[in-house]
Amino acid sequence: MNIEELSVKTIRMLALDTIQKANSGHPGLPLGAAPMAYAIFKKFLSINPKNPCWVNRDRFVLSAGHGSALLYAMLYLSGFEKMTLEELKNFRQWESKTPGHPEYDLECGVEITTGPLGQGFATGVGMAIAESHLAATYNRPGFNLVDHYVYAIVSDGDLMEGVAAEAASLAGHLQLGKLIYLYDNNHISLASETGLHYSEDVRKRFEAYNWQVLEVEDGNDLAAIEKAIQEAKADSTHPSLIMVTTHIGYGSPKQDSFEVHGSPLKPEEVVATKKFYNWPEENPFFIPEDVLNHMRETVNKGSQAEKEWNAVFTEYTKKYPAEAEEFEKRMKGILPENWAQDIPSYPPETKNIATRSVGGEVMNAIAKNCPALMGGSADLDPSTNTVLKGKGTFHPPVPEAEKMQGVVAGPFGYSGRNIMFGIREHAMGSILNGMALHGGIIPYGATFLTFSDYMRPAIRLAALSNLHVIYVFTHDSIGLGEDGPTHQPVEHISSLRTVPNLMVIRPADANETAQAWKIAVGAKSPVALIFSRQKLPVIDQTKYASAEGVARGAYVLADCDSSTPDLILIASGSEVGLALKAYEKMTAEGTKVRVVSMPSWELFEQQSEEYRHQVLPLSVKKRISIEAGVPIGWERYVGTQGIVIGVNRFGASAPGELVMEKFGFSVENIIQKAKSL
Repeated sequence: MNIEELSVKTIRMLALDTIQKANSGHPGLPLGAAPMAYAIFKKFLSINPKNPCWVNRDRFVLSAGHGSALLYAMLYLSGFEKMTLEELKNFRQWESKTPGHPEYDLECGVEITTGPLGQGFATGVGMAIAESHLAATYNRPGFNLVDHYVYAIVSDGDLMEGVAAEAASLAGHLQLGKLIYLYDNNHISLASETGLHYSEDVRKRFEAYNWQVLEVEDGNDLAAIEKAIQEAKADSTHPSLIMVTTHIGYGSPKQDSFEVHGSPLKPEEVVATKKFYNWPEENPFFIPEDVLNHMRETVNKGSQAEKEWNAVFTEYTKKYPAEAEEFEKRMKGILPENWAQDIPSYPPETKNIATRSVGGEVMNAIAKNCPALMGGSADLDPSTNTVLKGKGTFHPPVPEAEKMQGVVAGPFGYSGRNIMFGIREHAMGSILNGMALHGGIIPYGATFLTFSDYMRPAIRLAALSNLHVIYVFTHDSIGLGEDGPTHQPVEHISSLRTVPNLMVIRPADANETAQAWKIAVGAKSPVALIFSRQKLPVIDQTKYASAEGVARGAYVLADCDSSTPDLILIASGSEVGLALKAYEKMTAEGTKVRVVSMPSWELFEQQSEEYRHQVLPLSVKKRISIEAGVPIGWERYVGTQGIVIGVNRFGASAPGELVMEKFGFSVENIIQKAKSL
């Protein structure tokens, strides 16, 4: 037996022992797909286990994340120091680095959190977009600073999920030739043979997406897998799908059975499997020394690759010092010193303006000095106002394409910073994650708030992975009017607030919007910016408090002469203006009122208890919250004696001002509720 065959056998048995030790996991994929993983990691993947963060490394995505034991075995054998044998033995245990599905941990070599099937597939497309954009921006003749591939192992389940279809369509259109996916084609899903629910011609589908499709008839044929990957790399204008026919649970008594997909083998089945492979039965986690030496060659190979890259970068720095400095800062996530200097401020005499419109002005002011800001919308730029003017269109240099309607002025090609995602919210969310994971880019994506539901799985993974992604959600309430309840978000703001580690900001006017964008770009975690369609007045900061209070989540916008108010009005977004009008009227009538603008619960909860009690004194029990969304959650701020003015039903198709009034968002209703207290 040669060293390659022995190495594949070792990978299979190491993954099997990992699962059996935990008595939990999915043995089918590791037993079937080990040759693919070996070929990718040993033959092609350019990585440096001694420096997992090396910027020009190839990226590997295990989209079929249930097969995580395979990934952990590969990372340990390849020499990632934080992925120890002890971690494999602690698979799926408390605080281990080997959770049931991979979770982003670069030090261990895990590039991405792959949760729901299809997400890894789509996220890899974002990584490839980032690679091609940075290469087009910084590479120079003889200096390929950015030049790497994105590899993935994907499953039937990945290809069935709609998000993968959206992402595959866009990847083919964008001609992302450095995207190479190996499809573990074993005809088995968790509950059945795939023939019961999946009979399409995958080859034809992906060829229609403009992918190169290759086939390997025997998933144990290392030479054939290697040849297919070489062929995939040779095609620079098509992403590649390599269909590898495998046997799930290969070598086990449950080979080719759906029963091996998601449950550990029984002890006697493990014994039978090890007999099939002629492997020591009583020596779990056995690794032949020559296999470990063979696999650890990746360390020296990777160190040499990075050393050679460093030499290129040193010469690049001498010839292109400004570009080198900018590139290095971007890859480290360091913002330019002047990035915020052109953020506009809005005087009170400014005409009423929608926060979506202000958002567009502010992001363009930031984009001038922050080259990392890049993104687009789900075919909604005219409505979301999220075009980066003069920054070009990210697109393959197809003849005549730059003359098409909707092309943004500026560079047309991979150096363009406006991505035309098309009507693909699912994929857009995942692609943003891939761009953020790659590094060097602060990605944003825009759509109507009501369509954030389409992006929910990707938003959750961004929060789980602590990724710096910016979501621009416009048309934020029933106030958008005539489009009606299908487009009027009601539950969405509240729903987004339930996502741990997601910062939600709903600004009240132009200046709060400027502050919200400033916070979003400077953040280190995902941020959802919630903007209005309807025009709003600019709050007079000479009369009321400065919008800089947005940074604290909530702040006293208007107050009474007394240190202790009789009533506190708490509002977000467009409803802050209503609260101020009610404040003016009640103050004139002698009521001591405080208005608190609360654009972000998350930022407010990060403040000290002292500050929070200054804004919302415990002694003041009479409070009213005002927000055009479901009331859930506001009780924490109004208390048991307060009132929540919200929306308890779906919206209606009518002019926005009328809809708001009918739903109780009027000065008169606020005052009436106040009097009832």
